[in-house]
Amino acid sequence: MINGVMIQYFEWYMNCNQELWNIVANEAEKIAEMGITAVWLPPAYKGIGGKDEVGYGVYDLYDLGEFNQKNTIKTKYGSKDEYIECIKKLQQAGLEVYADIVLNHKMGADFVQTIPATKVEWGNHQNQSEELETVKVATKFTFPGRDGKYSDFKWNWTHFDGIDYNEQKNEKALFKFKDKTWETSVDGEFENYDYLMGADLDFGNDEVREECKKWGKWYLELTNVNGFRLDAVKHISSRFYKEWIQYLRALTNKELFTVGEYWSGDITKLHKYIQETERRNFII
Repeated sequence: MINGVMIQYFEWYMNCNQELWNIVANEAEKIAEMGITAVWLPPAYKGIGGKDEVGYGVYDLYDLGEFNQKNTIKTKYGSKDEYIECIKKLQQAGLEVYADIVLNHKMGADFVQTIPATKVEWGNHQNQSEELETVKVATKFTFPGRDGKYSDFKWNWTHFDGIDYNEQKNEKALFKFKDKTWETSVDGEFENYDYLMGADLDFGNDEVREECKKWGKWYLELTNVNGFRLDAVKHISSRFYKEWIQYLRALTNKELFTVGEYWSGDITKLHKYIQETERRNFII
């Protein structure tokens, strides 16, 4: 057993001029000499904010800085090739590399859709209007800049269960889509904390789970990272992550060290989540 030290090699407001992957690669030996054993890198995929996107406003999981989308080819941190080279340099220096994975939501849809939904109370996500209303929501993702490379999966409103904006009225409100239910194996804040932001993925949908597993396989084969930091796990079905991690570990026959971010000061909630996922990932 190694008593390792993981470093978060980025911060929210950093100005790296789309060169972070090159910077980290050049500092790999220095990082290892400091006694660091693992490096946590920021989300590598294209987000709604383009070249200024920190990485948590996810648009296209398959675009690691390769396609002209959101007014940029590179992400805030660099290109796909620079990212892969950075990982190689860190591993050659004896370091493990953990990728930041954000599967809770998507943002920056390519088209809006007109659908039926019910309005939900912000303070209690189980309380909702009894009447359906027609809303226009940003839920159709076709990724025209990528044009089907790596995956031809197109997202539409049926792959999500809610959103927080009605384009038709320029209305900021929480909406749950027709015939959808919030996940139950999530944090109990606001009576149910499935919804956090953006177009919220419906992990009860078979197509969503399968596409996320397919993407995880593609990502591991392409990048060869050693493990994951999972974002916002309190808002995602614990059953899904139990399934997702188990699938990728069996597929690769690797340990894939995994740590999840569960934002809570209540340690009993952390213990509960660890039990629900059968200790498949640690919690921070």
